[in-house]
Amino acid sequence: MQIFGVDIGGSGIKGAPVDLDRGELTEERYKVLTPHPATPDAVADGVKEVVGHFGWTGPVGITFPGVVTGGATIRTAANVDKAWIDTDARALLGDRLGGLPVTVLNDADAAGVAEMQFGAGRDRQGTVLLLTFGTGIGSALFVDGELVPNTELGHLELNGHDAEKRASTKAKEDHELTWEHWARRVTKYLAHVEMLFSPELFIIGGGVSRKADRFLPLIEGIKAEIVPAQLQNNAGIVGAAMRAAKYA
Repeated sequence: MQIFGVDIGGSGIKGAPVDLDRGELTEERYKVLTPHPATPDAVADGVKEVVGHFGWTGPVGITFPGVVTGGATIRTAANVDKAWIDTDARALLGDRLGGLPVTVLNDADAAGVAEMQFGAGRDRQGTVLLLTFGTGIGSALFVDGELVPNTELGHLELNGHDAEKRASTKAKEDHELTWEHWARRVTKYLAHVEMLFSPELFIIGGGVSRKADRFLPLIEGIKAEIVPAQLQNNAGIVGAAMRAAKYA
């Protein structure tokens, strides 16, 4: 079975059809830059371009970088335009896609669902936390395989700041941090999250997961196992498609 997944991020909007039996993209993903300002209408146009690139006419799962309630309503918008807050994203995006069936969920939750089914969290019980490092820090919390949605742990306070302002990939790039310096910040963040949730496993996702060998060996003093996401930056697309299939 194939379903289309779209992953809206702070820097890019990417999507592709997904084989839900294997958890893999069936075609090379297509990506457009996230518009600035990332208003609802502008982002919806980007989603339309991505879906239209494939001529897709079936159900579409779409991630959003913020809290999504009821599979539709946006409650936070840390890394996109604030006009998203209280927007019915399902209605907006469905209309822009010509009435295609649309489901919407938090981007990190989507990545986590995919990793738990097809990737690093497969068959893992207990408390598992997936953290996506990119424009911000997204989080997906699982207890015995069940998702606790919209945790938004990237906004925990770290040294007087939102954690994602200190330890996201964007923070590394903006402040030109070395891998060693950035790894120290990530370690402090993981230690704080570990103190709060005591997970058995951290899964590190987002685009930086492709370079896990550059920083994971530098993280010390964390009791939980730490592994890179196996689906890497495609996890959000796969998870979005999985959610769309559930409600198709």
